[in-house]
Amino acid sequence: MHARFAAVAVFVWASHSVLDAPTRLAADTIELASGVRATRPQQPQVAVDAQGAIHVVFGVGQSVFYRRSQDGGVTFAPPNELPALGVVSLGMRRGPRIAVAGDTVVISAIAGPRGLGRDGDVVCCRSDDGGATWQGPVRVNDVESAAREGLHGMSAGADGLLCCVWLDLRRGKSDVMSSTSTDGGAKWSKNILVYQSPDGSVCECCHPSVVIGNDGRIHVLFRNSLGGNRDMYVAASGDDGATFGKAQKLGATSWELDACPMDGGAIACLPDGSIATVWREDEAVFLQRGDVSAARLLGNGEQPWIATTKAGPYVTWLDDRPGKALLLPPRDAKPRELAAMANDPVIAASASGDGPVVALWERRVGEDRFTIECEVLETR
Repeated sequence: MHARFAAVAVFVWASHSVLDAPTRLAADTIELASGVRATRPQQPQVAVDAQGAIHVVFGVGQSVFYRRSQDGGVTFAPPNELPALGVVSLGMRRGPRIAVAGDTVVISAIAGPRGLGRDGDVVCCRSDDGGATWQGPVRVNDVESAAREGLHGMSAGADGLLCCVWLDLRRGKSDVMSSTSTDGGAKWSKNILVYQSPDGSVCECCHPSVVIGNDGRIHVLFRNSLGGNRDMYVAASGDDGATFGKAQKLGATSWELDACPMDGGAIACLPDGSIATVWREDEAVFLQRGDVSAARLLGNGEQPWIATTKAGPYVTWLDDRPGKALLLPPRDAKPRELAAMANDPVIAASASGDGPVVALWERRVGEDRFTIECEVLETR
């Protein structure tokens, strides 16, 4: 299954000075970008670096844009367009990813000359000057068009190690593949197989996620297709991505499903080095801390995302797609509403534990206007 994406000629920014400063829509909500139906901004992602700067990336048709805030989200620099990548995969968690490795901002995306699932490579651009100029793109997958499904993830470790993971089709079936970089994304390693399902393919349209803990371990989350079930698994590497251990199933129950829910969950690392994961099973969202089988039911919903702080995990998800974007902070028993109508929320915090916690989401406003909105949830 492949999403279909519209070509774009012109991008329309919000008319109320979104280029120079964020527009405050409510007490805590900021509009970062706006476009009409054919030129809508899509699939925002966010990273918070060790100094607390906020880095945002999103796609618009065949273009990828970057914005940065160095004052906790009070103001954002004007958007900077990355070099041409080709037809960029967007929609249903297909879209660019962003990470900060030392002083280098790294953005990855899946793109190809034709797109629409006919081709597609993981490509990477890097900036050493805060997004003013960009180097690249360079190709990450070492077999051309192997990433044409358009689903991937990227993470940076505290020591600058980068890891990309993606659904790989080089053998005609969906495997989870990875590559690492130790020089800020300038060069990428030989591709390493993270997991191959003995039943043929992992879940074909659910995005994988990756996180690198402060201990340097790489953890990859993906939805498997095994024995008629579509369950979440984690595989880990303790040798900088050279090898991955046996994948471990999450949760005590299984989701029997002969289809792809197009919902891959998310993963983050807690301060003690253990992982925290969120995922959808049937109509419910679950949170699990560590790799034990016990998982906490958060409520009905889908499309969850997670970030962790010293206080614990922040989780956001939708009650429907599109629907209410909900937020559960670490000390709260019940979620609160972030947005009344949203798609694909994401959330990020600094691995250092300093700086803001930031959530972003897509929102449709009326028939013809689409926005990316942001809320700074906590500043420390």
